[in-house]
Amino acid sequence: MGRQNPPCCTIVVCCLETLMADAANKRLNRFRTAPNLLTLSRICLAPFLVAAILDSHYALAFGLFVAAGLTDALDGLLARLLKQYSLLGQYLDPVADKLLLSTLFLVLTYKGLIPARVTALVIGRDVGILVVAAILYAATGRREFRPSIFGKGSTLAQLAAIATVLVHQLTAAQWVVICRLVALDATMALAVASGLHYAWIAARRVGAQGNGANGHSGK
Repeated sequence: MGRQNPPCCTIVVCCLETLMADAANKRLNRFRTAPNLLTLSRICLAPFLVAAILDSHYALAFGLFVAAGLTDALDGLLARLLKQYSLLGQYLDPVADKLLLSTLFLVLTYKGLIPARVTALVIGRDVGILVVAAILYAATGRREFRPSIFGKGSTLAQLAAIATVLVHQLTAAQWVVICRLVALDATMALAVASGLHYAWIAARRVGAQGNGANGHSGK
C-alpha cells in the first residue's frame, strides 16, 4: 500500500501554525536583544529603588540608581556595537528613563528630600512634551520628536539632582550641599527652557505645514 498524503486542510493548518510561530519568535527576538534586555532591567529596578528610598536605605538606593544609570549607558553602546537597532528599543528606552526619573522625583518629594516645586516643573514639562508631540503628530503626521540640547541638558540635570539628593543623605559635606542646590536649580531652569523650546519647535513645524498646505491649495 502506498504512503497516504495528509489532507489539504491539515497542511494548511500546519502552515498557519508555523507562520504564527515564526511571527511570535520574531516579536520575542525584539525583546531578547541585549540593548532591550538592559532597558527592561532598568524598568525592573524602579520598584526596588522606590522601596529602598521609602525604607530610608539610601546607600542601597544610590547603588541601584548607579546600576540603572549604567544600564542606560550600556544599552546605547551595545546597540551601536552590535548593530541591534529596533523600533521597539527607540520607544522603550525613553519610556524607561521617564518612568524611572518621574517615579524617583515623586518618591523623593514624598520623603521631603526634593521641594515640591521642582517635581511639579519636572512632571509638568514631561506632560507638556507629550501634549506637544500629540499636537505635532496630529498636525503634521510626524512621529519623530528628537530631543533638543535643552532636553538632554534637562535629563542630565535631573540625574544629577537625584544623585546628589541621595548622596546628601549619606554625607553632609559642604561640596555635596552645594552640588545638590546647583543641581536642583539647574533642573528647574532647564525644565522650563526645554519645555518652551519644544513648544516653539512644534509651533514652527505646524506653521510650516500650514503654509505648505495653503501654498499648495493656492496653485
